This record gives sequence, structure tokens and C-alpha cells, in this order.
Amino acid sequence: MTRQSGSRAVPDSKRASWRVRWVAQRNAVFADPRFQHWCARLPLLRRIARARAGQAFDLVAGFTYSQILRAYVESGLFAVLGEGPVAARDVASALDLSQDAALTLLRAGRAIGLSEEPVEDGWMLGETGAVLAADAGAQAMIRHHRLLYADLADPLELLRKDRREASELSRFWSYAGALHGAAERGRATREYSQLMAASQHFVADEVLGAYRFPAGARLLDMGGGHGAFLARMGEAHPALHLGLFDLPEVAREGAEKLAERFGDARVSAHPGDFFADPIPPGYDHVSLVRILHDHDDEPAMRLLENIRAGLAPGAHLLIAEPMARAKGAEGMGEAFFGMYLWAMGSGRPRSADEIAQMVRLAGFARVRSVLTAQPVNAGLVVATV
Repeated sequence: MTRQSGSRAVPDSKRASWRVRWVAQRNAVFADPRFQHWCARLPLLRRIARARAGQAFDLVAGFTYSQILRAYVESGLFAVLGEGPVAARDVASALDLSQDAALTLLRAGRAIGLSEEPVEDGWMLGETGAVLAADAGAQAMIRHHRLLYADLADPLELLRKDRREASELSRFWSYAGALHGAAERGRATREYSQLMAASQHFVADEVLGAYRFPAGARLLDMGGGHGAFLARMGEAHPALHLGLFDLPEVAREGAEKLAERFGDARVSAHPGDFFADPIPPGYDHVSLVRILHDHDDEPAMRLLENIRAGLAPGAHLLIAEPMARAKGAEGMGEAFFGMYLWAMGSGRPRSADEIAQMVRLAGFARVRSVLTAQPVNAGLVVATV
């Protein structure tokens, strides 16, 4: 049982008290060195104890792992190893490192699956390295994360700052933001669009696997950049009409690229401000792809209400983005994107339930959460007028 307090559900006091006592007792047991020693020596519990110890160490060492990965991407080491097996001295020459430094990097990458040495002094891509070496979108995000790491150098200082203050990420996201003048805005817009085009397939593939557009559907992608998401949808659904709504300079260029690929008849450009300008009529599907979580609650609600006002009965809104508290991807939601969006200065990760509540408040009649294959890439919420 719960009772309502404003808009939040407050757990029954007895149940909450029981949960608090249980968590406190569990934590006291797990923190006891004698219990840890005992678990590590019991055959049935040893595997669990080792796994938990490994998880704890990964938390401690995680930044080091990320920087090793960054070194592989920024140095071009993936490409070098892709031609392997290659000797350490050749890696050193290609990366302008000493042989000892090259070996240190190769061995560090081996420990986290980026490289391996199947024959003595013959280095090749590891399993994880092979996946990342073939994924331009993942590499674009890895390069981009140097900005986040700079902001997180002092995480408490970041959290104490007014979110309106400039950060490395907020400077980059001047496309969405607003900290720079018009001349720099143009440069930031190009960088933004390139990054999104390189990584958009993460979300697009999840949508394609979880949702199928009916014959003759018309899709309007809000904030669609240069059309990377629409291009994936257009390839998979040859009869789908593709509408792109974005800032004027972005919408025109994106629609031109889409028209070159799919023909003028299948593509429409709609320049404007999606918070204030009317949604163009004639679309039975609207998509928000990694858009909603970029905005705080008040502007996010304005956007949803504006979309709802422009849709006819029976039309659908697709919200696809990484979501908080997604089973199996909890760290991605509130840990990674929680800190990322804080540093960006706008938005927050929301759970599928929170998004569902927002779209209902915006006036949508029905809403459902659709299971995706890889929730670490994106979840999907579908709302119907």
C-alpha cells in the first residue's frame, strides 16, 4: 500500500521501515572482514565473493580503463592491430612510443579485451577491440568523452556549480544551449551533427528491432539533425515518408541529404523551433530520438504538449533514448547519463515510468513501454493520441 503526497507515491511506513532495517543489516554483514574472509573460502560462495570483489575493483579502476580505451582510439592503435599480428616494436614506431611504453599499453589493453597476443610478440585485436574497431559511432563517442572526463576531474566541484555555468560539455553543446554567439553556434552545430550521425545507429537499430511502421506511414523526426535516424528508418521501410524538423540551417541540409538518397517525394523539411512552432500536419508518427532527456522537466513538458497539440487522433509518438533504471543497464542510466547531463547543464535521465507519466500529463491517451534488445543503447516508449 502507498499513500499519495503531491505527485509522489510515498511507501507505507511499515514496509519502508522494514526495507531500511534489511538494507542496514545487509550492509553491516557485507562490510564485516570476517564475513568476507569466510565467503572467500567456502566453495559454494567463493565464486560470488570473487565476482563482487572484481566489481568493486572495476569501480576503483574504471577511469583507468576508459583512458586506456581512449589511447587505443586516439592513437590509431585499433587500425594497427587490425593488420596484425604485429610486433611491439612496430606498434611503438607507429605510435611514436618507446617499445616499453608500447608494451605497457598493449598489455593494459589485453587485460580489458582490447588486444591479445596469440603468438609471442604477435599482437592483434582482442574480442572487445574487434567490436569497437569496426564501430565508428562508438569511437566518435569515446573521443567526445574527453570533455566529460575534464568536467569530472573534480566531481563535487561540478555538482556544486550552478548548472548554468560553462563547462567543457556545455561549451560543446552550444547547439542545444546557448552559451556562445551565433558564429560559434554554427561550428558547434556541425560538430553536434557529425557526432550524432556517427552514433545514431545505436538507437535506430533498437527502434527497428522493436517497432514496425505500418504501410503508408509518415514519420516526423523532431530535432533530427542531418537525418541519420530517418535514413535508417527509410532504408528499412521503403514506403515510409520522412519528415525532418530542426533548426533552419540543419533541417535544410539534412533534408537535402535525405532527398539525394530517397528522392524528393519521400522527404520533407520543416525548419523551426520545436518548443514554440506548430507541428506540421499530416504525420501519423513523430519521433523524439535522444531529445527528451536533454531537457529539464519544464521544457520537456512544453515539447510534449506542443507535439500532442499537432497530432490527430490515432497518431503515435515514439520516444527512444537511454532510460534510467532500465533492467540490465542501470549504470548507463543514472550513473553515466546522470553525470553527463548534469555536466551538460540541461536535462536528466528518466525511467520509462516517468516518461509515461509525462506523456499522459501532456494529453496522450495511451502509452506503453516497448522492450528493446539492448536497453544500454536505448529504451522505447510509444504514446498514442
